[in-house]
Parts: sequence; structure tokens; C-alpha cells
Amino acid sequence: MSETEQLKQDLQQFRDDFRALQQEVGRVIVGQQEVVDGTLAAMIAGGHVLLEGVPGLGKTMLVRTLADALQLNFSRVQFTPDLMPADLIGTNVVEETADGRQFRFQHGPVFANIVLTDEINRATPKTQSALLEAMAEGSVTAGGSTMELPDPFLVLATQNPLEMEGTYPLPEAQLDRFFVKLLVEYPSADDLQRILNRTTGTESATVNAVVDADRIRRMRELSRQIPVSDNVQQYAVRLILNSHPEQQNAPELVKRFVRYGSSPRGAQALILYARILAILDERYHVACDDIDQAAVPVLRHRLMLNFEGQAENVSVDHILTDLIRSTESAGEQAAAAASAV
Repeated sequence: MSETEQLKQDLQQFRDDFRALQQEVGRVIVGQQEVVDGTLAAMIAGGHVLLEGVPGLGKTMLVRTLADALQLNFSRVQFTPDLMPADLIGTNVVEETADGRQFRFQHGPVFANIVLTDEINRATPKTQSALLEAMAEGSVTAGGSTMELPDPFLVLATQNPLEMEGTYPLPEAQLDRFFVKLLVEYPSADDLQRILNRTTGTESATVNAVVDADRIRRMRELSRQIPVSDNVQQYAVRLILNSHPEQQNAPELVKRFVRYGSSPRGAQALILYARILAILDERYHVACDDIDQAAVPVLRHRLMLNFEGQAENVSVDHILTDLIRSTESAGEQAAAAASAV
């Protein structure tokens, strides 16, 4: 079998595994397809997810179902103001042995493949920062030693957009560690009826494990082999640069309402997400449409509104839609001018 034929076969297996995961999660979770797909893409890309939605929309159930379908370890931490870093990463405990007393490190809930941190903005910045090393490096340091976390390692953090009293908003550096920010929307009337049918009866859906850790790592390696042409990469770069209000080509909404634009980590996430979208669309290269589709979930938490934007309650998604349209238009004009020469 040639390398091209092998690659095509591997990519088809990628799509089959992704759809199998969608199907298994769909046995329990009603609707929320964008959230499910974004979470799966983040897991494959090696990123982390910030879920925002009001209570009762099934965020915890989604994460638990995903862990079952992936045959991975799962842990849940309820963030509260009195939660300490040791409650998250673990601590040294004294235990009696035949040789006397000695210290043993007791692992915290962060030592799992999938970690759900409920209402992350209710913990103090000291505890929030304990996640920083784990999310960025895949390891934690305690007692003077560094310990590796399982691979794959996915943090899914939830926050409630309604109750902001007594919370500690995540700083920009912490937000930037998340691969995507996904909005868990309220279900439609039909979806709500399906939820009631599934959850108020005697039968409960079972989820089968269809993908393991080794397969996730292989899917990650495979997605990084999808080529990105220079013009598509340049388009992604322009999109990131135009998210900064000081840039000459930034659209008017960005200049008026945005204080800070995306970091270079946002550009990396754009390319990684776009590669996965290209595979799912049965293509062997990344297109500008893939960048556009990835832009909103990847960048919505990386644009910081200024005072005017916050005061007028401007939607970041609306700014991003305008940013994409403006960048596309400028690129088409530049291409037309180049062809006319």
C-alpha cells in the first residue's frame, strides 16, 4: 500500500472514530452539537475547553459521558472560595510503615485524563493558578518534584454567566490557556421534550467506550499532518493581527470596542482546529473556510473588551463575525488588485 493510500485510509478511520464518539455522546446528550464537536476537537488537538452556560444544561453530564465514550479516567472538582491548591493537585501525607513514618504523595483529582472543574471562577486566583502549570505543561510540581500528568489530559472548566457576585474572573493569561470557549445554549422546545423523555423514565442510556487513549494520541498526530498552504496561513495571521485595535487594518468594531486582541496562541489554536475540520469535511488540505469556522470558538475568550464595549454589553461573537467578514473582504480586494497588475 502506498503512503497516499495509507494516509487516506487513516483519515477515513479518523472520521469513523469521530462519528462514533458523536453517536455515543448523542445517546445521553440531546442537541448541543457544536459543544460536543468543539470538545472532541479540543481533546484531539491537545487543548482545554471553557464551557459557559447557566446551571442545569447538562455540562457535567456531557463531560462524564465523553469520558465513558473515550475509555478515560474522569474526575470532578467543585470550585469554591475555600478550595486550596493542595485540594486540586494533591499533598504529602504521613503514613506508618515497617520502617517507621514516611511521606507519601497523595494524588489529587487533577491526575486524571479528563478533569471537570465546575464553576472555576468561584475559586480564588491562588487555586486557579494551580491549574496553570497543569494546563500548559502537562505536569504539576509539588514537594520539590515534578510529576507528569496522564496523556491525553483535558481540562473542561465551567462558569455561570449569570451569578457574578463573589466570583473571581479568570485573568487574561489563564483564559488564553483554553483552546476554545464554548457556549452551552438553552435547549429548544423539541430538545427539552426529548430531555424529559430520556431523564424522567425508568430506562437510562448506556455509553460504550469506542476510543482509547492510544487512539486519541494517534488522531492528534494524524491531524497535524494535514498541510496548510501559505495563503491560508497568511489569512489566519491577518485575522489574528486585525483583532488588535492598534492595527491599521482592524475593522471599526475592533478599534471601538476591543482593548486587547488575540495572542499568538490563538493563531496556533486556529490552525490546529482548522486541520481537524478539514479532515471531517473529507479534504486533505486546510481552506480559509476552516479558519472562519474555527475563529469564533477559538477567539471569543481571547478578545478583551474595553470599557465602552463592556458598558454597551457588546457581543464578542458579533465583533468576531465582523472581523471575519472584514478580513475576507480585504483579502479578496488584495487578490483582485494583484491579478489586475
